[in-house]
Amino acid sequence: MTAGMRTIMYPVADLDAAKGLYGALFGVEPYMDEPYYVGYNVADQNIGLDPNGHSKGMSGPTGYWHVDDIKAALDGLVARGAAKVQEINDVGGGKLIATAQDADGNVIGLLQMP
Repeated sequence: MTAGMRTIMYPVADLDAAKGLYGALFGVEPYMDEPYYVGYNVADQNIGLDPNGHSKGMSGPTGYWHVDDIKAALDGLVARGAAKVQEINDVGGGKLIATAQDADGNVIGLLQMP
C-alpha cells in the first residue's frame, strides 16, 4: 500500500546556496538542517536537499513513494522488470529508502517511515 509520492529529494553541490534558494521559494525554515541533509515541510510535502546526492548517482530530483513495506514494494518492482539502483538503506531513526529504475531510465524512490 502506498500513501502517495510525498517526498522529493534534490541532489545539491552547494548546500548553503541551495538552502537559501529553496528556503526563499518555500517561504519556510527547514525542519532539519544538518551538513548531510536539509529538509522542509511544504504543503504536506517533504522536500529534501542532499549534498551527497550527486556522488550517489542522482542526476536530478527523485520522487519517493511512501510505502508500508519497502521490501515488498522493491521486490514487486524488480519482479516486473525494474532494476535496483539503491538497496534498502536506513537513513536515520528507522526511516528506510531505496530506489529502482524502470526500463525507460526513470528513477522510482521508495520510502518507509518507522
